[in-house]
Amino acid sequence: MELTRTNYSSGAPLEEKTGYSRMVKVGPFIYIGGTTAVQPDGTVYGEGSAYEQTKYILEKLVNLLEKAGSKKEEVIKIKGYATDMKYAPEIAKAYSEIFHDIKPLFTVVGTHMLNRPTQLVELEVDAVIGSRVE
Repeated sequence: MELTRTNYSSGAPLEEKTGYSRMVKVGPFIYIGGTTAVQPDGTVYGEGSAYEQTKYILEKLVNLLEKAGSKKEEVIKIKGYATDMKYAPEIAKAYSEIFHDIKPLFTVVGTHMLNRPTQLVELEVDAVIGSRVE
């Protein structure tokens, strides 16, 4: 079985320079790479607040899913990175506000740093179009 692959860009200059996509859709499967709270103007949203950054990132991710014909109810897995595990409760709070009833797999891993010192959280998402919670 051959599946069609579609690459999606967020328009970030580094994507073209480095050669990566923000999101890849293969058949019904959607994979969104590491996404942070960087705004279109290049500034970091919610500086100093892991909760605000997580909420902003999740909103970005839901918008990306919709571009690919999916929705938050079809999210299977979210993987997060936090520059300090003390942020885990803030990350979990923002996550729960959007995904509590959907209950995808959810992992948060501590990491020394992200691309910028003001970035506290980075998230990745996997979804399957047509999947539903029973």
